[in-house]
Amino acid sequence: MFHIFQYQPLRLITQNSLSSMCLKLMLSRPVAFAQIWKSWFSSHSLLGKKNIILMGPPGAGKTTTGRIVGQKLNCPVIDIDDDVLETTWNVSVSKKLQDVGTEEFLEEEGKALLKFSASGSVISLTGSNPMHAAGMQHIKKNGIVVYLDVPTAVIMSRLQSKGTDRIVGLSPGISLKDVLQFRKQFYKRWFDIRVLCGGDVAAEVVAEKVLDAVKRYQDSELETFISTRSSRSGRSTKEDSHKLYFSDVVTQGLALDGGLFVPERGLPKFTAEEWQGLIEATYIERAQVILERCIHPADIPASKLAEIIETAYGENFSCSKVAPVRHLAGNQFLLELFHGPTASFKDFALQLVPHLFAYCIPRSCNYLILVATSGDTGSAVLDGFSRLHDTDKQRIAVMNFFPEDGVSPIQKSQMIGCQKENAWSVGVKSDFDFCQTAIKQIFTNSDFTGFLTVEYGTALAAANSINWARLLPQIVYHASAYLDLVHQGIISFGSPVDICIPTGNFGNMLAAFYAKMMGIPIRKCICASNENNVLTDFIRTGVYDLRGRKLISSFSPAVDILKSSNLERYLHLIANEDGQLVTQLFNQLENQGHFQLQKNLLGKLQQDFVAGWCSDEDCLAAIHSVYSTTGYILDTHTAVAKVVADRLQDRTCPIIISSTAHYSKFAPAILRALRIAEINQNPLSQLHLLSSYSALPPIHWGLLETLKKTGNGDHQVCAADMSVLMSHIETLIQNHFMKVF
Repeated sequence: MFHIFQYQPLRLITQNSLSSMCLKLMLSRPVAFAQIWKSWFSSHSLLGKKNIILMGPPGAGKTTTGRIVGQKLNCPVIDIDDDVLETTWNVSVSKKLQDVGTEEFLEEEGKALLKFSASGSVISLTGSNPMHAAGMQHIKKNGIVVYLDVPTAVIMSRLQSKGTDRIVGLSPGISLKDVLQFRKQFYKRWFDIRVLCGGDVAAEVVAEKVLDAVKRYQDSELETFISTRSSRSGRSTKEDSHKLYFSDVVTQGLALDGGLFVPERGLPKFTAEEWQGLIEATYIERAQVILERCIHPADIPASKLAEIIETAYGENFSCSKVAPVRHLAGNQFLLELFHGPTASFKDFALQLVPHLFAYCIPRSCNYLILVATSGDTGSAVLDGFSRLHDTDKQRIAVMNFFPEDGVSPIQKSQMIGCQKENAWSVGVKSDFDFCQTAIKQIFTNSDFTGFLTVEYGTALAAANSINWARLLPQIVYHASAYLDLVHQGIISFGSPVDICIPTGNFGNMLAAFYAKMMGIPIRKCICASNENNVLTDFIRTGVYDLRGRKLISSFSPAVDILKSSNLERYLHLIANEDGQLVTQLFNQLENQGHFQLQKNLLGKLQQDFVAGWCSDEDCLAAIHSVYSTTGYILDTHTAVAKVVADRLQDRTCPIIISSTAHYSKFAPAILRALRIAEINQNPLSQLHLLSSYSALPPIHWGLLETLKKTGNGDHQVCAADMSVLMSHIETLIQNHFMKVF
């Protein structure tokens, strides 16, 4: 076993001498004693017998950071290079590598790690230790592995400035960049905690980040959730008996008091340096970093979260950039969010959420996911949950309710075509607001939910944007879009952008605002509505008024919404988490059809958002105009945002327009906008006609394949009656899950 040493100027205090030393200090220097005791208690309460293990590429600052962390904790510091390898080999590490070559070096290095043991220490690994699986498994048993994640360009610059020309794996024909990129897979495999380290961050700052990250890792109590309708003093009375964590809110969906879940301490903040460190990163890497900060490792370990993210975005999106940013014209850019399997932005959450859900739920119960959709969500939920592993599909099913006559024919065909063995669609003879309200009422009907649990061993859960897990992946693509503009040289980091989003349920809009709160320099969030412009009126006046309003069917059906669920989360935020006020406002909306914000809250609202709306005619005109001038076809929702952006942006900074769906989904409206006189009613024929235009972007591959396979197949249709919906739910459970006797 190797000896462990204390980094000077601190001395290792042995157990035998501790009591006599304490006695002398207590009598002679009480202040010094108090300081030493505080330091000893701090390090031992943080570490116990565990080690803090620093991992990262050569040049990441592991040795320097380790020494500072050791000083702060008054604990032993061990550098594997200097204190283990060179002591064992009696030669320098670089000489050993030169003598034996890469493969033998890794094996010898791994063997040395297997013989090493320590506790309550800070350990700085070599850059290549993680490439030896057995060695890492051994050292990780008694430690928390902290990955110092430094941008590759920064590492290369540091190594070149030091004149380092020999690292493990570097050989003729293999560049330093390739070696560093290759190693990332090993770092990602082993770390428990990631600490982002920019190029100009001082080692002292990195050390503080390490300590903060370790504290977070060891204390999941810091990241609990509350309902938007809970009181200022804490949780709602129905939930104050136990704390709720990420895995709880993913499973539960809606709070017992009818509110929506939000993190009790808010969202994490990223520094400018941390964001800049992600400029060169891929979309998947950005998603991993952002979501690691939002999901505590006690709920989902970093390695498992990385696996889930790679499953969601690795091969299911047709564009390698996942969410590319395309220049449209002038200072307008499109964030293309339709490259997923069902051709809408909902895929970003719903390729990910099913795997999060399957990981978080207890194994002892079946779950039925209930969804209300105005179009895009339905097929995205069905597709996402149908991609689960077979064992998960046996205990997780989905029922999707949509307005039978309130979605486009292609959307309906897609939802029906996405039905699988654990996923079904039901058309409701009403509008989206009825579907959404019915789902919320079913969740809060304790008699019905209790009956399903007792009789069938089945719990209900939600996958609409009322579920917190639906919002998190949307934050990622808003942040990524900004970083892409920086990467492309359009702006420098810190320069502001505006964002314009077609919105009805406010979830996508809220995600952009959350990205702003987390440090992305978004100046104005522009809400774009169609003729169902209740949100526009609300943002302009502070009055949310549904009296006398009827839902208007439009060419942009995903915005055909009058009750914006996620608005509740935003109002809870600006009201300083006053759950009583939020409850009052939304009860008034439910019972009287309207509410009005206080003047101070309206001021906050108007600082964060501006809003506009456009007619169907304006929407179609924008599609025609953009195609005529650029050869690019907007979908009917993106066109709404384009019209509003033209009206409201002041052109002093770039504006990112969220392109939330592919135009293929709305072929009849697109053909009308392109002024095609005769339109075949068959959805497949419509897509073939659109493909003949050779426009950008091309026809969506996944949608075309779905329509080829299924056409307009069978689905259930029911009346707009709560008891009928509940009957459909029970029948599905009876047919899919084994009855509990």
